[in-house]
Amino acid sequence: MALTDTKIKAAKPREKAYKLADERGLFLLVNPNGSKYWRFKYRFGGKEKLLAIGVYPDVSLAEAREKRDAARKMLTNEVDPSLNKQITKRAIKQATENSFQAIAVEWFTKFSPKWAPTYSCKVIGRFEKNVFPWLGTRPIHEINAPELLLVLRRIESRGAIETAHRVNQICGQVFRYAIATGRAERDVSADLRGALAPVVPKHHASIIDPLEIGKLLNAINNYQGYFATKCALQLAPLLFVRPGELRHAEWSEFNFETAEWRIPAEKMKMRKIHIVPLAKQVVSILQELYPLTGNGKYVFPSLLSNSRPMSESTVNTALRRMGYTKEEMTGHGFRSMASTLLNEQGWHFDAIERQLAHTERNSIRAAYNYAEYLPERRKMMQHWADYLEKLTRGSFIAKSVIFE
Repeated sequence: MALTDTKIKAAKPREKAYKLADERGLFLLVNPNGSKYWRFKYRFGGKEKLLAIGVYPDVSLAEAREKRDAARKMLTNEVDPSLNKQITKRAIKQATENSFQAIAVEWFTKFSPKWAPTYSCKVIGRFEKNVFPWLGTRPIHEINAPELLLVLRRIESRGAIETAHRVNQICGQVFRYAIATGRAERDVSADLRGALAPVVPKHHASIIDPLEIGKLLNAINNYQGYFATKCALQLAPLLFVRPGELRHAEWSEFNFETAEWRIPAEKMKMRKIHIVPLAKQVVSILQELYPLTGNGKYVFPSLLSNSRPMSESTVNTALRRMGYTKEEMTGHGFRSMASTLLNEQGWHFDAIERQLAHTERNSIRAAYNYAEYLPERRKMMQHWADYLEKLTRGSFIAKSVIFE
């Protein structure tokens, strides 16, 4: 007699599992724990077999019958339903393992431990927001250039041209990783060269006129906000490190005896340790700040929690409060300020570039610069601090050439 939903719902568990038969080999297995499983009994190749169809009520009586009928059609075509199910599962698993998202996550997991936390967040965020929703489930070897371009066009259409280029770059790294591990044959991102709008270089607003620099430094010295923020503003032009490097500074990285700040490689954009010689003026500011924040990890902790650094917007917000617009000056602009004037003053280009922690493509040359220019960089950083101090007092020379 065929089953009904009423009969199935009324079936209570017993001490041992038992079956409720439907029709044409379909039955419901009721277990002692109350769970109910659909099974299809059939014969193939002279042997009796069972096909698992699903769990009730997730799979209704009507759905179970549809699956049974589909299995019976396979039998008429001399196909074993159980073997077909296994093959299908393996194919789905293989497709999932070889999907763009699976390989991208594998690539990210392998290489991200060597990256700075901020960069890691940017990379995975770009994938999750811009790529995975459209290409995540696609087998990586099936993705073609037009598909990837369509994803990049969505980014481009919202005006994020640079992001589109960066997403293409990281997708290219995933494709090349898939090629190296035998799961793809080509990097389709390489086919998109010239397909995206070119990136228009953005120049960080900066003040390079000595008279205006003096006014800015005086405004910083008269800043009325939080003392640690004032110190960050004072140190930004003296150290001219990247804003992220400054706000993540930790007290343990400073050595006042050697007058050095050693920034660990994992915090640097180029993943190499960076030495910042400390001028006397810098040491003085840090020593004045130490009683306020020295009992914590960060030199410039967040106002909300000592376990986090200050916000990335703190310095720029302070500049706005002082009356400087984003078109006039930014936290990153202190680097352009130092680079421009130090070059004008005749300091060695390589010493300036090394102090800015710019990349050096030649590894031998990079190692040479690291050892050769540190003494000159020490002199340069003290000179720079003295020069800024003169600008603050209003006694400056626009282009004082260095002949030391």
